[in-house]
Amino acid sequence: MEVKQNSLFNILLADDDVDDHTFFKEALKDFPLSTHLTWVHDGEELMRRLTEENKELPHILFLDLNMPRKNGFECLSEIKLNQKLKNLPIIIYSTSFHKVIADKLHKNGANYYISKPSEISELKIAVQKMITLIMDENIAQPTIEDFVLTTERKNYKTQFWFSHFFRLPFVENYKQA
Repeated sequence: MEVKQNSLFNILLADDDVDDHTFFKEALKDFPLSTHLTWVHDGEELMRRLTEENKELPHILFLDLNMPRKNGFECLSEIKLNQKLKNLPIIIYSTSFHKVIADKLHKNGANYYISKPSEISELKIAVQKMITLIMDENIAQPTIEDFVLTTERKNYKTQFWFSHFFRLPFVENYKQA
């Protein structure tokens, strides 16, 4: 994805939490590149925005997993199955972390996983790393060992919670033939 010099770097954040949106905006404040942050509050709004005719895609999508109306798992699957959207760099940005879930997200095409840090400095580092990779056109998915960027492992949710509240519509579930 080409970013012209002196142009805005378009970031789309899909997250229903107002505090996390503010935290994310703060992380971009001192970034040396001009950025434009668009925020959507739920998965349905995200998918409407991404599939609008003649709408320019963002350079990067930061996707929360736990959103109302359509969760991040469902959105990731829809994006990866859509020809127009499948190459959009997707960074999972969530407080929820569980290795099994991260492994499935990696397998199903997310580019990186940022476990929401409690420190703004850690978020700045992770977001700047992602933007730099895209600017260098180097957003290829890493190995599973390098998939999770933040070192903080806030395991608020468990595998049980995920398996009971989300039906994971991953690509592997669509392979029938």
